[in-house]
Amino acid sequence: MYQGSIRELHQQLVTKERSAVEIAQEALAQIEKIEPKVHAFLSVTADLALATAQQVDDKIAAGEDIGLLEGIPIGIKDNMCTKGIKTTCASQILANFVPPYESTVTQKLKDAGAVMVGKTNLDEFAMGSSTENSAFQVTANPWDTARVPGGSSGGSAAAVAAGECVVALGSDTGGSIRQPASLCGVVGMKPTYGLVSRFGLVAFGSSLDQIGPFARSVEDAAILLGAIAGHDPADSTSLKVEIPDYTKFLKPDFKSTGGLKIGVIKETFGEGLDTSVTKAVQKAIAQLEELGAEVVEISCPRFRYGLPAYYIIAPSEASANLARYDAVKYGMRQEADNLVDMYTSTRASGFGKEVKRRIMLGTYALSAGYYDAYYLKAQKVRTLIKQDFEKAFAEVDVLVCPTSPTTAFKAGDKTTDPLSMYLLDLMTIPVNLAGLPGISVPCGFDEQGLPIGLQLIGNVLREDVLFHAAYAYEQAMKWHKQQPSL
Repeated sequence: MYQGSIRELHQQLVTKERSAVEIAQEALAQIEKIEPKVHAFLSVTADLALATAQQVDDKIAAGEDIGLLEGIPIGIKDNMCTKGIKTTCASQILANFVPPYESTVTQKLKDAGAVMVGKTNLDEFAMGSSTENSAFQVTANPWDTARVPGGSSGGSAAAVAAGECVVALGSDTGGSIRQPASLCGVVGMKPTYGLVSRFGLVAFGSSLDQIGPFARSVEDAAILLGAIAGHDPADSTSLKVEIPDYTKFLKPDFKSTGGLKIGVIKETFGEGLDTSVTKAVQKAIAQLEELGAEVVEISCPRFRYGLPAYYIIAPSEASANLARYDAVKYGMRQEADNLVDMYTSTRASGFGKEVKRRIMLGTYALSAGYYDAYYLKAQKVRTLIKQDFEKAFAEVDVLVCPTSPTTAFKAGDKTTDPLSMYLLDLMTIPVNLAGLPGISVPCGFDEQGLPIGLQLIGNVLREDVLFHAAYAYEQAMKWHKQQPSL
């Protein structure tokens, strides 16, 4: 299972070379072996995994056809509601919360026969870039357990990199899939806003959040996205579009498909970018050109303003979304003499430092006298960033840049400096502000053997083009075949 792709495992199931129960047992054994070092999972659903796998084996024994995801071990970020299974958001305030309903994406995966092996760790309420903000544990990077896996979906990225599951789901508000994918040497995709239902995803920034796949290969990411994408009446922001078979766009070069024009965002290179990252990404761009792509330099002049705009908009939306944790409806409650004290004491002890920081930032930005100066201005900047992307996509098919300005840093290095932590999302945030799809694929290693990610950005609903470009590069370089030695 550690080596296998979705398609390879599916073929083994169909030919009865292995059973779904055997594959599930292998995943659970890997989790038991690896977890003391990596801490990727907040909960392991062994009984559910084995029961689901048995159902798949029963179908095979009865001569029924099975889908590609049936019997495939998957991890789910612990901010997606799973009926009857704890969903904590890595926060004390939801430490014992058991949802009475299923999120749309997890229901789709259940219907597809995927085997959920557990819920993965994250920065509390998805607020962070290192998975150090979890209330329960700090996840380690499988390539170097003294370093962080990125965040906020660090648990899902680490679990896939360490072979604890074949694929996983994460959520991406400002880079929370792509950045940890880069730091952990796996594939991570943030789809077009609205392509995947957010129903049952615990909200952080409602206009920014999007669920997406982690995988060890582009093909596996394409298969998983195809399974979870689609219109959902329960989500008012869900797009009514036809979902293609993304695997049909996986071609090994661009020459046979009429070529591809790739724009290199010049504002993403220069000061603040590690030398090793610059070299690896430039080599990747040269390889894309060798595969038949036309490469040109593109300017997105407002790209750099994505970071300050995001840290007004996202905290503002968070302050509104997290107001629901009032100790009355559900979740943690600290008893007090009156209602105000109950609110205050519950939130004071239930929320971590980073969550409190963002709630206060957002509440300030939305308050009377500051709304126009901060929140409204940030939304105008967001529009300008979107216009820059629209102008760029009038000239090119795909944009490229580094995923993260650095490789994985040591745990604890940035916890006392929130601003330096925020800067790690510099390359990914503008994509969320514009609602575009983006994918990170491994493109090399630094001198310490730590993975580096290449980010490809597509126009709205052009996941097909992104998968094509990412797959062609992946197949030419084979970086995804390298695995950490734990």
